[in-house]
Amino acid sequence: MPHKKELTASSIDVSIHFIERRIYLIREHKVMIDVDLAELYGVSTKRLNEQVRRNQKRFPPDFMFQLTKAEAENLRSQFLTHGGRRSLPYVFTEHGVAMLSSVLNSDRAIEVNIAIMRAFIRLRQILESNEELNRKFAAVIGKLSTHDKYFRVVFDELRKLTDQPTSPRKTIGFKVNNQT
Repeated sequence: MPHKKELTASSIDVSIHFIERRIYLIREHKVMIDVDLAELYGVSTKRLNEQVRRNQKRFPPDFMFQLTKAEAENLRSQFLTHGGRRSLPYVFTEHGVAMLSSVLNSDRAIEVNIAIMRAFIRLRQILESNEELNRKFAAVIGKLSTHDKYFRVVFDELRKLTDQPTSPRKTIGFKVNNQT
């Protein structure tokens, strides 16, 4: 995996940026893949999934689900990672990751879990600020379209004033006949 060397086995201080790059949007859920979580927790993917199977009641479908073959292939093609597996990967939502700390009982698991929760919180804040910017942008566009209507009326009136009359006007004054 290209990102494997970024985290050393002795380093518990995991950067939020490192974790954020391992959060994917799948089925409209922000999730982390079992192999990435296993790497962060310092356990094998097999061990992580074993612990999950032993505690199946803690992981309902909205906490964890298995990718379809098409989803796994799409993920591999997009990120060129997680190849060589015999089984389809499991992914964990934010709540599933929180539940992992209860089945992987170690100091590292607790500290990594805290870092992951902070990463999810940071992503949520970024999304909320983007939503706020989108609302403000929509309000500005709405105001501009209202102003555009007013400008159109003003320009139409100005055009009427500057356009030449279309019908010939009568001349004012006396007519002199030059007949000699």
